[in-house]
Amino acid sequence: MSAASSTGRGSPPVSAGFPTTRLRRLRRSPALRRLISETRLSVDDLVAPLFVLDGIVEPQPVHSLPGVVQHTVDSLAVEVKRLSGMGVPGVMLFGLPRPEDKDATGSHAARAEGITQRALGAVRDAVGDTMVVMADCCLDEFTDHGHCGVVDPTTGDVDNDATLPLYAELAVAQARAGADVIAPSGMMDGQVGAIRAGLDDAGLLDTAILGYSAKYASALYGPFRDAAAVTISGGGDRKGYQQDPGNRREALAEVALDIAEGADMVMVKPALTYLDVIADVRAAVDVPVAAYHVSGEYAMVKAAAERGWIDGPGVALEQMTAVKRAGADFVLTYFAGELAEVLGG
Repeated sequence: MSAASSTGRGSPPVSAGFPTTRLRRLRRSPALRRLISETRLSVDDLVAPLFVLDGIVEPQPVHSLPGVVQHTVDSLAVEVKRLSGMGVPGVMLFGLPRPEDKDATGSHAARAEGITQRALGAVRDAVGDTMVVMADCCLDEFTDHGHCGVVDPTTGDVDNDATLPLYAELAVAQARAGADVIAPSGMMDGQVGAIRAGLDDAGLLDTAILGYSAKYASALYGPFRDAAAVTISGGGDRKGYQQDPGNRREALAEVALDIAEGADMVMVKPALTYLDVIADVRAAVDVPVAAYHVSGEYAMVKAAAERGWIDGPGVALEQMTAVKRAGADFVLTYFAGELAEVLGG
């Protein structure tokens, strides 16, 4: 005797609405899948990181970042206009000085005529207030030793406290040049508070701060350092001031400190390898959360796609959707322009 007849009740046939069948029905057509999608990526979620190099007359390709270039100021303005026309709402600018303009304290970084400030002015002239213009606030591109701050000549370590006033000075210069958002990436303790005080003292109260709050000492930054022409002298590293990749709870402490100091938004970097951290941060705070899909994450997709091993645009779209699903409100990615085309921005 069957189990069904022994109880007097038959099990409902699978086709009658068993949960797995219901789920299959809801995947039946593109329209249904679109209607019930839990996470949607749009062009509004993308910020494009862009490099501008002083002293060049035409854009220079970055070989480890296919499709990415070091711009001139003029070509940067053209690219920002293109991205704006595609609907990309924001850019992050990285100014790169001439080699001869690097020194121990990164003194060229905050000059009114410095490359970042000239680039900010050109971008502001090109797109007005139609895009959010962010500026990376760090010294590593401008120091001759490649660290993110002043190095103590006695110990060889970065002097955290001596670096803070330089960050504040740089932030004020960037805001005056046209930056809507200052993004301190050096991971110095107290950097957000120093920058907020500097901006407020200069009357720049409306300039926002995006804290690189949970920035890990990752092995995925290599192509970025090619693009930024940064080499840490003596084969050093940044493990003394960036986060250990094995630490998860530490990220929440760093985020809380940045918000307490005045950060308007916070960031997790890298993105894909730290989806758990993005989710943790999203659950813990009410401010906007950004994630940086970094150069190594981008380069791996490009390299595999060039060999025909994966569908590059499809993987990029899936990865950005995963970052947003984890809780990011927006994503900094070198795929911004390509994805804007796919998403119909």
